[in-house]
Amino acid sequence: MENLLEDLKKLLKKDERLISEGELLKNKVIELALKLDKYLIKLLLSDKKMKEVFFIDIDGTLIFDKDKFIHFVSNKQFLPDSYTAFKNKIGLTEGNEFISEKKEVVLSWPYKDCVLEGGMTKEDQKRNEIFWNETLAPDEISRLLDPKVFTNAKRIDKNGEHKFDGFRTDENGNIKDNLIIKGNNLLALHSLKKHFAGKVKLIYIDPPYNTGNDGFKYNDAFNHSSWLTFMRNRLEVAKELLSNEGTIWINIDDNECHYLKVLCDEIFRRENFVINFIWQKKYSPANDARWFSDNHDHILVFAKNKEAFHPNLLPRTEEMDKRYSNPDNDPRGPWKPGGFSVKTYTKEYDYPIETPSGKIVYPPKGSCWQTSKENYLKKLKDNRIWFGPNNDSKPQIKQFLSEVQKGIVCKSIWTYDEVGHNQVSRSEIVKLFGDFTFSTPKPERLIQRILHLASNEGDLIIDFFAGSGTTGAVAIKMKRQFILCEQMDYADSVTVERLKKVIAGEQGGISKSVGWQGGGDFVYLELMKWSENFVEEIKKAKTKDELKKLWETMKEKAFLSYKVNIKIVDDNAKDFEDLSIENQKSFLLECLDKNHLYVNYSEIDDEEYGVSEEDKKLNREFYK
Repeated sequence: MENLLEDLKKLLKKDERLISEGELLKNKVIELALKLDKYLIKLLLSDKKMKEVFFIDIDGTLIFDKDKFIHFVSNKQFLPDSYTAFKNKIGLTEGNEFISEKKEVVLSWPYKDCVLEGGMTKEDQKRNEIFWNETLAPDEISRLLDPKVFTNAKRIDKNGEHKFDGFRTDENGNIKDNLIIKGNNLLALHSLKKHFAGKVKLIYIDPPYNTGNDGFKYNDAFNHSSWLTFMRNRLEVAKELLSNEGTIWINIDDNECHYLKVLCDEIFRRENFVINFIWQKKYSPANDARWFSDNHDHILVFAKNKEAFHPNLLPRTEEMDKRYSNPDNDPRGPWKPGGFSVKTYTKEYDYPIETPSGKIVYPPKGSCWQTSKENYLKKLKDNRIWFGPNNDSKPQIKQFLSEVQKGIVCKSIWTYDEVGHNQVSRSEIVKLFGDFTFSTPKPERLIQRILHLASNEGDLIIDFFAGSGTTGAVAIKMKRQFILCEQMDYADSVTVERLKKVIAGEQGGISKSVGWQGGGDFVYLELMKWSENFVEEIKKAKTKDELKKLWETMKEKAFLSYKVNIKIVDDNAKDFEDLSIENQKSFLLECLDKNHLYVNYSEIDDEEYGVSEEDKKLNREFYK
């Protein structure tokens, strides 16, 4: 089929108003379309192909589809840059773009998967990164979210790493091991769904904040809509994993918090929104802030079913209990006086009271006592009314320590002295690794509070943005089962290493307060890579020659997208060579079929993938 883009350009060049120095003026074309310029419409009607594409026939009357035309012309394949021009030539498309060889293609697939390139160790380090964020069309998706094959399994305890000895299960066959899974977290979650759907009590995540300037470990800069789609994909499957009484807690800052709240309203339903906690992440103001010092983060909490969620109370502190005394040696133990008057006026509760000293007292003006005279006399007889040390003060009701709740309801604002701040969390990492290593972890006391409020011993916790492994460290110290997912290389160098130190009995973080002496174990797993191996090689390449050799290997061994015509790509090798190395990498990444990033469990017996008998046994045990 002839190229619609080229035909449209040739046609529009017939209108002198749209030409300057031999080049088409895209903005002028759009301006005339918006004005429904009759000469532009007449020109488009003169071409049979344009008439078919940009006009709608309603009972013999042709209606100009202005929106479609403007969308098409606005597309960057219409008068493209060199990279897009190259992809036009070989028949590839990008995101929500039109494919040159076809008349019209609209890509509306909602899954955008991001591979965030890592390697930074300091916030002040800057370098170019390959950021892969691709929109896949519906007909390009076939096996992307199918369960994947696990490999490289090993059990790790305080004595080191051991050969995997099978999953430990309860009487119902539920896996009770702690797991760390290395691999793409979206695909890992869909693989976990097979076994853990409806079984997770608490999900805590600290996703990329999409600030555009965080320099740690991965590129924290998404297009806003891409970031929301990235989050939607993961939150939808997270909801399936939650038990009926389960909750998800999302750490986020002001940049995306309010958009994320609306997204979660849609996914979890607005009536299942529980609360937005405010956490004071900094203990001092940032005096170099351009506008105001940003000293807090948000923690959005949504329930799978809010009516089924019953948060635990926070424990009482010694300071709270010290407020109780026993000046009259009441045999019921310590108590503290509480007010006996209320502001909401009720006539029946407005009566005089005689103190033991004979003094007559009345409720404060405009208020009344909190109960009827009959109930007051009952409390008086039960020695629950206190008139002060001289028995001549207004009455107060005794509140006994033994009768108060065993804990306190959590407030919505968390100060740094309660749950720690960023400097505390960084010092915890320094204590473990001797360097920042991972510069934006969360303090263990913060995660401890979340796990205390929303789970109990033995409950299953998931964190699919595991980062430095704080959630796992706290979970094992609090005797919770955990599953962590992390796709970056620091899954090995930081996440796993931190958990090794925890089970060996390291004394940082909350260890002392919970009496942690070490113990426990976890199972390490990886998603078995296939095309993902090529992704990593492409990202690591330093020269164009390396990429050229990779392309030759990919032609022989990789699963390429159905859109890729190898002959056409090779015929345009000179154009490919002229691209920047960043654009060459982007192109090779797009050539890969994303359905084959990892090996699907359904193809575990395919000899081409070389899955070992040991791994087959592991996966059949997991997937049952």
